[in-house]
Amino acid sequence: MAKKKNRYYLKKKPRITQEDQAEVVKFIQKLGLEKSHNNLIHTALTHPSYTFENPGAGLENNQRLEFLGDAVLDFIVGEYLYLTYPQKPEGELTKMRAAVVNETTLARKGMDIGLGQALLLGKGEQLSGGRARPSIIADALEAVIGAIYLQYGFERARNFVLDMLIPEIEELNDGNYGDFKTMLQEKAQKVEYGISYKILEETGPDHDKVFTAGVYLQGELKGKGIGKTKKDAEQNAARLALEKWEEKNT
Repeated sequence: MAKKKNRYYLKKKPRITQEDQAEVVKFIQKLGLEKSHNNLIHTALTHPSYTFENPGAGLENNQRLEFLGDAVLDFIVGEYLYLTYPQKPEGELTKMRAAVVNETTLARKGMDIGLGQALLLGKGEQLSGGRARPSIIADALEAVIGAIYLQYGFERARNFVLDMLIPEIEELNDGNYGDFKTMLQEKAQKVEYGISYKILEETGPDHDKVFTAGVYLQGELKGKGIGKTKKDAEQNAARLALEKWEEKNT
């Protein structure tokens, strides 16, 4: 009996420029995915601005895949936390998940794998810095997770997610789940502000470095923090930004 083809492999090939196609192929190769099974990856990389400007390209935008990927991501991380930390109550597991499954972390991980460069964006979005915008990168990464789940299966999606996020989870200190960054992220999301972090300075010898981090809202520097690690510096920057936010609104 002939093997039944996955219906997700039968979609028509998209009509995009050779330059865009080359970036997509490069991204797919970087993830180690089979070339013949990547139609939905094209969709995952397609921002709504691209389909709006190129209605004849034969592409769907990535918003539906983002919806699916968000659910798959939450389940994978939730399952991992449940099985790995049997002693922790529900409240702590929720905080741990929030500390790693957020726009800031997903955007950083997306940039690490070259997602921004591979995105199919409208010209206006490109000119306004869309390839580096945290919200766009994070949404696209969730869409990629959804695409991997549909075309390559759950285990492949699980491995992809955990390879990215287990190091983040393991770096969490007991009882301290990145609360300042999480609190700032939650506030920023409510008012639809983009948020990002940048290491502004490194001083001292290799065995005793001190880092200075900056936190940016909508591209504007809102706080600087110093720490012995990059994460501590980011935490302190987020804490300062929160304090300023509270002062402004009291």
